[in-house]
Amino acid sequence: MSIKHTIKSEWKGDMAFEADVNGHKVMIDAMEEDGGHNLGPGPKKLLLVGLAGCTGMDVVSILKKMRVNIEKCNIEVQGDVSDEHPKRYTKMHVIYQFTGKNLPIDKLEKAVKMSEDTYCGVEALYKKAIEVTSEIQVIES
Repeated sequence: MSIKHTIKSEWKGDMAFEADVNGHKVMIDAMEEDGGHNLGPGPKKLLLVGLAGCTGMDVVSILKKMRVNIEKCNIEVQGDVSDEHPKRYTKMHVIYQFTGKNLPIDKLEKAVKMSEDTYCGVEALYKKAIEVTSEIQVIES
């Protein structure tokens, strides 16, 4: 039996909506030039947040099991937006930035690959529609 996730969203006026996600309130709005009041991120950028969070959680969990001690893991997701309507992402690029001492690049690469190919459900969905690429950056501390 499959699991069903449900969120509820309430219109707050103009372009603003407040979503309830497991009891966490998330305000979604448009920029002022688009009729909103910039009370929260736009819905499209939350797609980038979802990818960063999903793969990030996978990667840090995998590295912990591999006994790789990272000091920091920062993830940047860049999305290329189409010029025509509907304005949508045509490509996403994930930059994994790891900070630590003598980090084993082979294990970092393996953890990222496992997330990208096996565990990250967000990326699996996005890959059905667009190109998703990545790179790893290591900062020696």
